[in-house]
Amino acid sequence: MDPELKGVGVERYEWRKEAAQNSLGRLLPRFEKTHETPLADIPIQWDDFKRRLNQEWERLFICLHELYGWQYDFFYTLEKVLGLLIDSCVDRPEAMHLLDKQREAEPLWYLSEDVAGIVLYVDLFSNNLAGLRSHIPYFEKLGVNYLHLMPLFSVPHGENDGGYAVSDYRSVNPDLGTMTELSGLAAELRERGISLVLDFVFNHTSDDHKWAQKAKSGDSEFMNYYLTFTNRTVVDQYQENLRDIFPTIRKGSFTWDNDLRRWVWTTFNSYQWDLNYSNPAVFCSMAEEMLFLANQGVEVLRLDAVAFIWKRLGTDCENLPEAHTIIQAFNAMARITAPSLLFKSEAIVHPDEIIKYVHPEECQLSYNPLLMALLWEALATREVKMLNHAMGHREHLPAGCAWVNYLRCHDDIGWTFDDEDARHLGIDPQAHRKFLNEFYTGKHPGSFARGVPFQFNPDTGDLRISGTLSSLAGLEDAIEKKDNAMIELAVRRINMLRSIKVSISGIPLLYAGDEYGVLNDYTFLSDPIKISDSRWVHRSKKKWEAAEDLTDTGTLEWRFFHEMAKLFKLRRRSPALRNGGMTVIDTGNPHLFGYLRENRGQRLLIINNFSEFDQVIKAGRLSAAGVTQDAHEIFTQSAIHAGKDLVLDGYRYMWIDSSDKNSATPWFKT
Repeated sequence: MDPELKGVGVERYEWRKEAAQNSLGRLLPRFEKTHETPLADIPIQWDDFKRRLNQEWERLFICLHELYGWQYDFFYTLEKVLGLLIDSCVDRPEAMHLLDKQREAEPLWYLSEDVAGIVLYVDLFSNNLAGLRSHIPYFEKLGVNYLHLMPLFSVPHGENDGGYAVSDYRSVNPDLGTMTELSGLAAELRERGISLVLDFVFNHTSDDHKWAQKAKSGDSEFMNYYLTFTNRTVVDQYQENLRDIFPTIRKGSFTWDNDLRRWVWTTFNSYQWDLNYSNPAVFCSMAEEMLFLANQGVEVLRLDAVAFIWKRLGTDCENLPEAHTIIQAFNAMARITAPSLLFKSEAIVHPDEIIKYVHPEECQLSYNPLLMALLWEALATREVKMLNHAMGHREHLPAGCAWVNYLRCHDDIGWTFDDEDARHLGIDPQAHRKFLNEFYTGKHPGSFARGVPFQFNPDTGDLRISGTLSSLAGLEDAIEKKDNAMIELAVRRINMLRSIKVSISGIPLLYAGDEYGVLNDYTFLSDPIKISDSRWVHRSKKKWEAAEDLTDTGTLEWRFFHEMAKLFKLRRRSPALRNGGMTVIDTGNPHLFGYLRENRGQRLLIINNFSEFDQVIKAGRLSAAGVTQDAHEIFTQSAIHAGKDLVLDGYRYMWIDSSDKNSATPWFKT
């Protein structure tokens, strides 16, 4: 249901409950008759499907009515949607039906402390899907069981926004492999306990997608799949309230197409055409693609650019209520025919808006861009006040949901903290963003970072940052200067950030390369297709033949990899780290970020020093955080004595187990 309607005017919509049941009562017998033969082959699965259909149809009906109930052919839309669901059930492989049963028996599996992930580009990591399959032991050695593959569908040759301009959702980029290979990979991953995650780019398609090509040929049905305009005045009226996403590449959100002789809505790049979700045919077509991917063995779909999928004149066309309703409808469809499928939202918008996408009936998972940005902010300032403030009151999610925590990804870093949060702490938000941009591009005196500017907007002063974890944290600068002390500080910064990602509430997601400390790769500057997009500086190719093969114990790569694997192993052995919340503590020290994680008899106090100098947390603060008796630090296995101050070396972190020794609940996992 539309978030703005929850709990409001419920009586007005009571009739829809009965209408939902009536519509299902009329439609389902027809489909049972037309699908009698294939349904006879899956009697158990069909019974399960009907059970879930009866549970979810009312919710789905209400969502669809919110979106399309005003249209003359609404009943046809209902019929189309139900047909898609039944066809998907019939086509769903037996292995996926079995997984559905497992997930229904343990629906919150993704909240487990056992879950840890990695995200990568197939071509950069292993050349193709066959190569990736041969590297599954690498993931097992590292300790990840959530594998997110960046967009791998067919795309145009040349510019394609790193795979986000999709030409065909049912075809893998032939340079990477085939759909048969992808489903085979998914099956092997599943057998080895690894969940496959893919991107669902559903705000737009490439302009060479078959729908766009039909639109260009003048097919009115497919022209209505996109948002196109003949009147420049209308375009200008929309544009008044829109922001530029890639201001150094192009101004505005519309592109003139000579074939159509119309303006086309293109929020991102001129070759990415925004879909028209006010047309129910678009909703049905994209739902069909979503269910097709679910049947290939995908367990999580990252919903790309969720904020932009609905447009309304006079608004900024971001985060509109209908965007939520569309995702809720997709969610209901997945619950009916592919209940093992989860959604992860990608909304790099204001923190107040991000959290609205996170709900068991919308996106169960969400990227956590606020944590990412504020970890980098604290690293630059050596102070944790913004981090403390935001994590203390902005991190709480509905039950059954989880953040996906990351330090770097394929994208840039934007400073998405709330301006009012900053002002509350006496910080000028715009001046602070300018400082952070100067710091992470190495322009601020004393900066250790080697970031690269991305998409400077001279009209607003907005700038984002590209770069790898290691280069941003000072390792590139230190190695270039051949300064061993600086190298050690950089290593400590990197490991502290990775420890926080692993131990704070949420699923830790590693960006491939960060497990062994990869530095910026400037070869993109010699590629005419990539040179205008600085994000390629942190999209480097895995060099399996180099020291990064992790066999040389004398390298930084070996050190980083084994520290990362150790963090994941300790996470799996710590039930306190099961997702479900955390408590930020007041350390009494502006440089120390601390939080409590507690579950199943285990209590962990995690403290992180964001300064290069030794820092102290007083005994009284430790006692208030639950260290009332002697405890032990998990990494060093050293004793922490109650009643004594605690000193943390520069950029060090501690996981302090202060569990009640008299607890009857055993927590230790082998």
